[in-house]
Amino acid sequence: MTIPASGRIAVYTAPNTPFQVQAYPIRAPHANEALVKVSMSTICRSDIHSYHGHRPSPCPGLLGHEIVGRIVALGEGLTHDMRGDPLSVNDRITWSEFFIPGENYFSEVLDLPQKSHGVEKYGHMAVTTAPHHHGGFAEYCYVLPKSWILRLPDDITDAEATPVNCGVATMVAVTEAANIRLGSTVVIQGLGLLGLYGAALAKSRGARTVIGLDVNPKRCEQSKRFGVDIALDASSDPQKLLKDIEAHCKPEGPDAVIEVCGVADALPLGIEMVRIGGTYVIAGLVSPGANVTLDANRLVKKMITLRGVHNYHPRHLIEALDFVVKNKVHYPFADLVDAQYSLDEVTQAMSDAASQRVLRAAIVP
Repeated sequence: MTIPASGRIAVYTAPNTPFQVQAYPIRAPHANEALVKVSMSTICRSDIHSYHGHRPSPCPGLLGHEIVGRIVALGEGLTHDMRGDPLSVNDRITWSEFFIPGENYFSEVLDLPQKSHGVEKYGHMAVTTAPHHHGGFAEYCYVLPKSWILRLPDDITDAEATPVNCGVATMVAVTEAANIRLGSTVVIQGLGLLGLYGAALAKSRGARTVIGLDVNPKRCEQSKRFGVDIALDASSDPQKLLKDIEAHCKPEGPDAVIEVCGVADALPLGIEMVRIGGTYVIAGLVSPGANVTLDANRLVKKMITLRGVHNYHPRHLIEALDFVVKNKVHYPFADLVDAQYSLDEVTQAMSDAASQRVLRAAIVP
């Protein structure tokens, strides 16, 4: 492929302001970099939070971190993906949503590279920061050093593959942290994309019953196609919800409760739901200011394991891709990406995604 002189980017200029499509220069990739032609980038809930000004994000910026694309050029030293498979021009790839500055205490000793000091995330940087093209709402993206790359198989579509490097990999980490075992009963608070993948993953880990909670009736109905056995209205009276869940989780209650609704007030109810000795995993509260009042005595007396999950370990990226490839015949993952927009339509796509008119909006440059 020929390296172009420039590429178009939908620039995030300010919160709640229309995106402006602008051209920025493109150079040959440096050592251990790849230049990729973006095939698809989907809008994650964190993109919406950034756009609305609910989380810190530089302006003018480039959003979008759920990305797949084809390699245009490879820099010196980048020859294989994280599995050891060779990389070539025109290969279709996905890659980790973050990259780290190099070996450090968090990556080498604590095995938490995703929390390394100085970690950067695609779609979370100023567009003025070289090499400019480091997010999904653009024609091109550089895959920078200390990212983790996976070559995509031909039998997976862009719609099936694009959420893998964020939504799916995150839920692999979440369901692992939830300690789901054969016969477990699992409650999922929130049936957006994360919750739906979480239900399917819980079933793959051996869950006997998955109960989903959401305020959106359409999502509750859709969830039954992704492994949810019982979907309940999250806006119901809390005491009624507890009784309904108890009726389906006799005699002891849910073994695990997973929060992916992004509502801090859901936490006290989640703590009441989970059984004595169970696990509660929080993953949806990614914006600052998610304050909540808890009766900490309940954590102690119920001996609950409380886990927070942010980002994911690189191994979860491999597991996420393998899960989707293996299970796409069982679950309609492609249907979750239910609308496509051009680069000039990013503002409309963001509006549709924020209002839940669509579940996962895709930008197709």
